[in-house]
Parts: sequence; C-alpha cells; structure tokens
Amino acid sequence: VQLQASGGGLVQAGGSLRLSCAASGLTFSSYRMGWFRQAPGKEREFVATISWSSGTTLHADSVKGRFTISRDNAKNTVFLQMNSLRPEDTAVYYCGAGARMGSGRLSISYDYWGQGTQVTVSS
Repeated sequence: VQLQASGGGLVQAGGSLRLSCAASGLTFSSYRMGWFRQAPGKEREFVATISWSSGTTLHADSVKGRFTISRDNAKNTVFLQMNSLRPEDTAVYYCGAGARMGSGRLSISYDYWGQGTQVTVSS
C-alpha cells in the first residue's frame, strides 16, 4: 500500500492550496480517508475525514469553513482544498487510509499513512 501526498508549499496568509493524496495497492473505495497535520513540537492533529462513499465528511473546528475534503474513487485520490490559510495552519500534512469503524477523528482509525507534505503559511 502506498499513499503519496502532494501539493504542499509556501503561501501567504489568506492564500489557498490544494493537497492531493494518491493511493495504490488497496481497494480505495472501501477505505475511509483522512487528513491530519503535525506542527513542530506538537502532536499530530485531526484535520478532516471522508467516508468511503463520500457520504459523510467531518472537519476539525479549526478549519471548518476554510478547508474541504473530497475524494475521487475513480482516480484513487483524496483532496484537501485549503482556503483562507493562516500562519497557524503551518504543518506537515499527512493523509491516512482506514478500514476500521469510528468517526475518523482519531489516528488509530487509520491503517496506512502517506509520507506527508509541508505546508508553510507566511504572515
């Protein structure tokens, strides 16, 4: 199984980025997908999750209204559209794939992780 995250970069506050995570080696449409992030010196935190059918999405309060998770099961890819970025959004962003029950808010819900992509927001 491989999850390849991309799309990170350096952006000014108020700007936008779109992260992608391409999955291979698994039946993508059977997995919940999620995005987490980890800033220096902090624990990994939940950002957003989407169910296998795209029927249910959940976003952390800190990103609600600014970030949107989506998926394309035909392309085995999950996306994170990030708008109105803030300096506090600076972190390494990780995508995860999980087949376990649960809301998807916890990292233990995920079986596989990508390598992460750096997002840096300057003020």
